Amino acid sequence: MSSSDTTRPSSSDHTTRSVSFRAAWATLLRAPKRRHATWVGRTFFAMGLAGLVGGCFQPLYAEHPLPVGAAGNPGVVGQLRAVDVAAINAPAGSRLARVSVNVRNELIYDLTGGGGGFSPTHRLDVKLTATQLQVIVDINTARPDVNNYGIDGTYTLTELATGRVVVKGQTFARVSYNIPGQEQRFAGERGLRDAENRASKEIAENIRSRLASFFVAGT
Repeated sequence: MSSSDTTRPSSSDHTTRSVSFRAAWATLLRAPKRRHATWVGRTFFAMGLAGLVGGCFQPLYAEHPLPVGAAGNPGVVGQLRAVDVAAINAPAGSRLARVSVNVRNELIYDLTGGGGGFSPTHRLDVKLTATQLQVIVDINTARPDVNNYGIDGTYTLTELATGRVVVKGQTFARVSYNIPGQEQRFAGERGLRDAENRASKEIAENIRSRLASFFVAGT
């Protein structure tokens, strides 16, 4: 056999290579379509799943008005409005007495939204203690520059119909305020009062969230 016979490709080889090239090219062209179809399918599946799951959730404070004359659960907002906040005991004339009134006012507003006219179904009793802690002290004058004001509270929710305590819990709030020097005593007093107001609001929000959780879950 001559050298020319050994190097010259046969017609069958040309045919095989041509078929293999066309098959590879067709596969390459079909691949993006397959990926696109897969991506579209996954997208529609995710959207359908989100739609099904989305129907299982609702806002915590959503209101669902009942038809006139219909009996049923008035919803979280309606149940919160039916909570009577008892007066918070504190030593008369003390700073804690003003804080206690402030906490009660914040609670009444948070629970009722400023409205009224609801017959109480539960009573909320709250007890408070206050603390102050020096956070930063001037190394030259040994005077505090930043103080930390705190309120610790315990509360119970009692069902009026049965007299049973259905919720018992504890909460706290810690806020800091600046003391701009011993010479500016009014500014320091104003900073302390602002800290008391902020802590009172935080305590009220914590208690409201706990009561809302109880009325939703029953625990």
